Amino acid sequence: MALESQAGALSPVMVFALVGALGVGAQWLAWRLRMPAIVLMLLAGLAVGPGLGLFDPARDIGPLMGPMVAIAVAIILFEGGLTLNIHSLRGAAEGVWRLVLIGAPVGWLGSTLALHYAAGLEWSIAAVFGGIMIVTGPTVIAPLLRQARLTRRPAQLLQWEAIVNDPVGALAAVLAFEVVLVLNTSETAASAVWAMARGITIAIALGLAAGWGLSRVFRDGKVPEYMKVPVLFAVLLGVFALSDGVLHESGLLTVTVMGVYIANADLPSYAELRRFKEHATVLLVSGVFILLAASMNLEALALLDARAAIFVVVTILLVRPLTVLLSLIGTKLPLNERLLVAFTGPRGVVLVAVAGLFGERLVALGFEDAARLTPLAFALVAATVVLHGFSLRPMGQLLGLAGQGTPGVIITGGSQFATSLGRALQAIEVPVLISDPNRSRLRSAREAGLPTFFGDILSEAAEHGVEIMNFGRILAVSDNDAYNTLVATDLAPEFGRDNVFQLRRAKQEHARHALPASLGGRIILGDLGHYELAKRMTEGWSVRTTTLSETYDFDAWQADNPEAVILAELNSSGALTFITSETKPKWASGHSVIAVARGPADRASKRG
Repeated sequence: MALESQAGALSPVMVFALVGALGVGAQWLAWRLRMPAIVLMLLAGLAVGPGLGLFDPARDIGPLMGPMVAIAVAIILFEGGLTLNIHSLRGAAEGVWRLVLIGAPVGWLGSTLALHYAAGLEWSIAAVFGGIMIVTGPTVIAPLLRQARLTRRPAQLLQWEAIVNDPVGALAAVLAFEVVLVLNTSETAASAVWAMARGITIAIALGLAAGWGLSRVFRDGKVPEYMKVPVLFAVLLGVFALSDGVLHESGLLTVTVMGVYIANADLPSYAELRRFKEHATVLLVSGVFILLAASMNLEALALLDARAAIFVVVTILLVRPLTVLLSLIGTKLPLNERLLVAFTGPRGVVLVAVAGLFGERLVALGFEDAARLTPLAFALVAATVVLHGFSLRPMGQLLGLAGQGTPGVIITGGSQFATSLGRALQAIEVPVLISDPNRSRLRSAREAGLPTFFGDILSEAAEHGVEIMNFGRILAVSDNDAYNTLVATDLAPEFGRDNVFQLRRAKQEHARHALPASLGGRIILGDLGHYELAKRMTEGWSVRTTTLSETYDFDAWQADNPEAVILAELNSSGALTFITSETKPKWASGHSVIAVARGPADRASKRG
């Protein structure tokens, strides 16, 4: 197959390969460099698009570009709706409704004023674009929240606002456009209002019907497990197309309503559905941002002038803060949470996609200024993505709303070992939490002043009561091997499989008791199971920390502690690594050995 379908144009296969490689590669590189993934994706798209001219979506994809982006955004919004469980709101519910019911119209007005007075657009165009600017894209907020590790309530506020306001903003733009259409064509106001009302009603009805129908057939076993995700995709695309055919952009509302309904239907297979959708969304967000950035051309960017820069600054530093602070007046939300939400308003692909659509339509009606909508939208997206990508986590930490320092450790299973390990971790300033559904097993931890959670770490109470953003690893060390395996398996997707550990299971070396690699976590403490570990702890062993030096290296420590079982390594920069059979510790000078050894913790060697 030829690499190029025509002179200078990439073949469709090469296009998909390039977008996939750039998108996923940018996300991986961002993870390695601990940078905001959105920023690298934007830079990658700009580099291959207007920068080097290697890729032009309009040339290489053609008329399929619009439908591809529309479907991708629909799937992203649906996945966002799947995360909106009403029970998870709790303290954030009032703030969310205010940001939607008050924030949307206030933001529309403020954005319209900024577009007219700062950017210089005429009122009709400013009103259409102002409606689109309500959105704070879920395509952006999800990766930012993953990287920032905010506390639960402000994260919920930002996530719910982004997902709910996305279709609201698109429909606001439709409403404004219909008004402009009535004023500039022979269409009557009555017909425009009827079209809007009919489209919104059908969109909500379709979303509810699809959500109810899928929930019913999934719960009743009418669809086999292996077909649930394909059926979900087929229905999603069908209702999106039907709704969009009645009223353009109403499909976004349909899929959001459908996702929220399924999220609150208590389906047994909900976790599997959501997990698959999350994986699909990572790929789609990557692809959409590469396409978005590569679609810009030098002619469009040349339309950006000083007034465009003023507009971006006014939107970020004036319109967004005023909208949020006015919306949240009278709520019980503390000031630090209001400020964080007020100064966090990243825009995403929906803004650019819808701006491009209405920009073309308004230009066709004779509004020459509408040609500036797409570059203005791109400038706002680029500015907010870069700004919030680098500032959200530091601002969250400054306001006390983001995890700080070394990610903590959750220990499931209260015991003498758990308490000893908790004290050792606290001593090296690593946050720790000990969880157990049996209150009596947490007694020694509470007496030692360690944070505890009474309950099952897999329960809904833990989901709402434990600030997961403070923790990066989990150790399942209870006396129940099956429960340890369940905890490790269930939480592996959330923490990452490299960060989930458990004790050796009894008889795990026998084929009859062996489990596949997909179940359980990584084994710590070698051959020590719970029974052997508990026995040693009752004999006076403890978790001890020893710092190595030039004069007291690892070999010397091992000679002094021949029976010790190594648990973890703390390097000189404060990074903690739990030791498994696959780990290769460095044991350099300045590193600390954390081990289960004879003697109380206060007898830890001082030779380092």
